[in-house]
Order: sequence, then C-alpha cells, then structure tokens
Amino acid sequence: MNTLDSRWALPDLASAIDWCSKRNAQNIRCVIDVLGEYAREESQSAAAVRAYFDTAKAIADFELHASLTVKLSALGALYDRERCRGNVQRIAKEAAHRGVGFEIDMEGQNLVAFTVDVACACAQNGHRLSLALQAYLDRSRDDVLRASESGIIVRNVKGAYAGSTTDFADIQKRFKQLSKILCAKATFFTVGTHDPDLIEWMTTKMEGKKDLIEFGFLKGLADRTKVAMAQEGWLVSEYVPFGENRTAYEARRRKYLKELESLGRTPAP
Repeated sequence: MNTLDSRWALPDLASAIDWCSKRNAQNIRCVIDVLGEYAREESQSAAAVRAYFDTAKAIADFELHASLTVKLSALGALYDRERCRGNVQRIAKEAAHRGVGFEIDMEGQNLVAFTVDVACACAQNGHRLSLALQAYLDRSRDDVLRASESGIIVRNVKGAYAGSTTDFADIQKRFKQLSKILCAKATFFTVGTHDPDLIEWMTTKMEGKKDLIEFGFLKGLADRTKVAMAQEGWLVSEYVPFGENRTAYEARRRKYLKELESLGRTPAP
C-alpha cells in the first residue's frame, strides 16, 4: 500500500479498529465507514450490509468510542430503493442492539431527497442517528429544520460532490447560516470542516458551549488541529474509512486539495 492510500483510508476492519483505539486514547471519537459506493446489484449491497454488521460488532466488542456510518448508494439506492430502505433499517437496528452510534452520509444531489427521507424514517422508528447535510445546497436550510425537528443529529458539512454553488465565500456564508440555525436550537450538532477560518469562527461562537458541538475531521487532514482541539476540551471526531473500494473516495479528497490550491488556501494543519 502506498502512502496516499494509508493517508486517506485503511485497508481492512482490523486496521480501522486499531487506528480508532489509538485515536480514542487521544480523546478523539471515530466515525467508521466501509468503503464501497455505487452498488448495482443485490450481491454488492448484501456484501455491504454484512460488512456494516461486522463493523458494528467490532466497535462493540472492542468497546471503542466510535460510530458506524453508511452510504445509501452502497445499500441499493441506485437499483432498488425499497430494498435500500430495508437495509438501512436493519443496520440501524443492529447498531442500536450493540450500543453503537449510527450515522448516514450524504452523497450526490440525485440521492439527497431520498437520503433525508430514509433518515427521518429511521428517527420515526425510534433510532438515534446523525445525518450529514451539505452547506452548498439551496435546499439544506429546509433539510436542517426537518432533520432537527425529527430528533436527528445534524452534521453540517461543506459537501464533496456537485452543489448549488461553487463559490468558496458563498459556501462559507451558507455554512455559517446553517450553523447559526443549529446554535439557536441549543441542541447537540456536529460540523465537518478543515477550513481554519470556519474553525476559528465556530470555536469563538461556541466557547462556553463545548458540550453542544463536535468538530469532525477526515483521516489524513488537520491532524495537529484535531489533536490540539481534543486537548483543549472540544469534542472531536475523525472519519475513518476502510476497504479496497477506495477509488471514488480518494478522488474526492484529491479534488478538494486541488480546489484549495487553486484558491491559494490550505486546510487547517
């Protein structure tokens, strides 16, 4: 495995569990994902379900401070949405049975409405979960309100696919607007950003309210920042993906860095 591979993702569940244990020792929670998007047939989504079950079991067995996150395209959303709904409910139930946190990632615009619906259905069935919502989409304000009212923990992120805007300053503005809505509700939420300006803005805004927010980072980015923030008493998590099907995921990471470079910017150290 080359350096780039190990930077962004880990090869297997065992290495993800080991990594998470080390991060937990630094007071950093982990969000573990099984890489494998865009399933086109039942055998692929069934394999994803088994992998998610195995991951939930490992998190529980090793008593890790970690949650399990899923992508709906890995669970049948592209070829059978009703089957996908069933798969999500099964995984949410298994995670709850094992006392493991459950989260849903957001993907491209063609899956946004469906993903929000599935997350709300999970909440209606009594499952506690987190949902990523993307600041660069026009619809996200309404989705934040709907998710919050459903009891879902919102994870406010910039977004890594094609959005309603590509303007960096506009996305920063939208991110702040969504965060203000969540702050006003005085309920726990999370943010995912490596933008040093937004991190400074959020820490200033939430000083004295550290129990109401968690700062999420990707594996491979902002390592000094995430460790320092955890030492300062902030709630911090790291997104830890693993598996062999990493092409699409790593391509988004490289695209993100190129976009920042073109703007003359760098992520938090």
